[in-house]
Amino acid sequence: ALGVAERELQRLVDARVTVTEVLAGPPSVVAEPTGSAVAGSTVPRRETGMAATALAPDYQRILSVLESGAGEGMRCQQLAVALGLEAVPAKVEGLRSKAKRLVERGWALQVRPGVFTALAVAAV
Repeated sequence: ALGVAERELQRLVDARVTVTEVLAGPPSVVAEPTGSAVAGSTVPRRETGMAATALAPDYQRILSVLESGAGEGMRCQQLAVALGLEAVPAKVEGLRSKAKRLVERGWALQVRPGVFTALAVAAV
């Protein structure tokens, strides 16, 4: 029984050492995605020459609707309708969160409180 307990303790010690090494590793180990993204991934910061294909499909759809929308911008309720979603508070607030994330990462602009537009449309 003592041998079994010692082996279990050694496994825990080894695991702790491994976790410590991983956490102490260089920060470049955890990097934001570049290139194409998958559904549910984070929104990468926009860099020069970066295409919208670097975004997850949901964010690409939002961005394309904002680009095709009116030049003065769209409210999230309008955005929900344009995306074919019900304009209920849960869907609208989810879109607002995603639109704000696009603004934070340099993909879109908030022209007025609650009104969003694609960066390319705003620059024209």
